[in-house]
Amino acid sequence: MAEMHTPYSSLKRLLSFLNGFVAISGVILIGLDVYVKFRGAVLTRVLGLSSAYLFHVGYLCLVMGCITVLLGFAGWYGAAKESRGTLLFCFLCMVVILIVEITVATVVLAFLPIVEEVALEHNFVTLRRNYRGYNEPDDYSTEWNLVMENLKCCGVKNYTDFSGSSFEMTTGHTYPRSCCKSIGTMACNGRNVSTDVIHQEGCFPKLLKITKTQSFNLSGGSLGAAVIQLPGILATLLLFVKLG
Repeated sequence: MAEMHTPYSSLKRLLSFLNGFVAISGVILIGLDVYVKFRGAVLTRVLGLSSAYLFHVGYLCLVMGCITVLLGFAGWYGAAKESRGTLLFCFLCMVVILIVEITVATVVLAFLPIVEEVALEHNFVTLRRNYRGYNEPDDYSTEWNLVMENLKCCGVKNYTDFSGSSFEMTTGHTYPRSCCKSIGTMACNGRNVSTDVIHQEGCFPKLLKITKTQSFNLSGGSLGAAVIQLPGILATLLLFVKLG
């Protein structure tokens, strides 16, 4: 049986095709949330509020992604049934999501200078006050030990950050075992500061690099999703107008 052609069959087929890309853009947004949580998120958590915005943006991308996938299917349904109400609903929702995506990309990049200016001194002071040691069970010490072991660094600025800190006052050591290149060796005694024994450079530059990479990827992903969605938004509006 031949397919019935309406005056806007070509436009409907185009919109159905573009709604597939809208759904794909939603999957991209969901992927951004997964990326933030599992690629360096545990390490940058020690930066506290200075990197917390990445987690919030990740959750926002997850919500927007799920909604966008549903809107892709709703847009396809609206085009197939020539439902002006469904098309208008999809159009308005996608415009809101498009604006949020552009805002997210802008805000994420705008926070980077704040992280560079504020986080260094704040984390330096916090480390000296709150870090307890290598085998201590508190979350703060555990997270910093994980950072120093994985990034092969010591302290925020460098290994001297622990001099005069609460850690040194408690243990008598000038650096924790997590600063050592080989934790189990006799030379890793908390006093030998030779470059053969410990990582002397600080962790902040490496943490900042991870944060920058995540920020650029979040911004790029948000803008990329917006670009993918734009043709679908315009086609939805056009079909809505034509059906009127």
